[in-house]
Amino acid sequence: MKIDPEAIKILCFGDSNTWGYSPSEGTRYPVDVRWTGVLQSMLGDGYWIIEEGLNGRTTDMDDPDTPGRNGLIYLHPCLNTHNPIDIIIFLLGTNDTKQKFARSPKRIAEGLRSLLDEIGMTSYDRVGKSPQVIIVSPPLVDDNIEKAREEFVDASHKSQGLSRQYYQLAREYGARFLDLAHLISPSKNDGVHLEPADHRIIAENLMERILPIDLN
Repeated sequence: MKIDPEAIKILCFGDSNTWGYSPSEGTRYPVDVRWTGVLQSMLGDGYWIIEEGLNGRTTDMDDPDTPGRNGLIYLHPCLNTHNPIDIIIFLLGTNDTKQKFARSPKRIAEGLRSLLDEIGMTSYDRVGKSPQVIIVSPPLVDDNIEKAREEFVDASHKSQGLSRQYYQLAREYGARFLDLAHLISPSKNDGVHLEPADHRIIAENLMERILPIDLN
């Protein structure tokens, strides 16, 4: 916990690539490897990173096989728990591309829209305004990798379409935008999760978007 009352509070809301799932070990990366921890180290004590990553989390869909993965249902109590929040980072959408959900990129983006609308109704920053938002479009799923092939049929095509949809959402909501598909690729171990170097790249690019934010 940060004890500096002036620290800028950043909520990182995502799935297993925010939680820090290791594709080679099937365990969680240490905090200093996860992009959230790397970002905290880069930004320093004037910022407070709050990790809210969960394996299998979707934007707003219930998973019939694993309860508690609906991001929209969890977001409301999450925001109330952590308010006031200065900046919210969303890195979601990969799990929505699973075959069992049968979602198009446009429909996935509508799921993210529901989360953005929840922010406007529930969250506030240090001066009572709506938090600043950074929308991160996830890296492409490699459904040619055997481990990804069963669940993520045609997910590569769907995830390619997310970038444009998320960019449009960011413009509509006045949010900042980061497209990871142009920066990193998932691990060859499973076609979905990220290697340590990728976590560092995410942190570096998010820092570039966070530092210019004026909270006054």
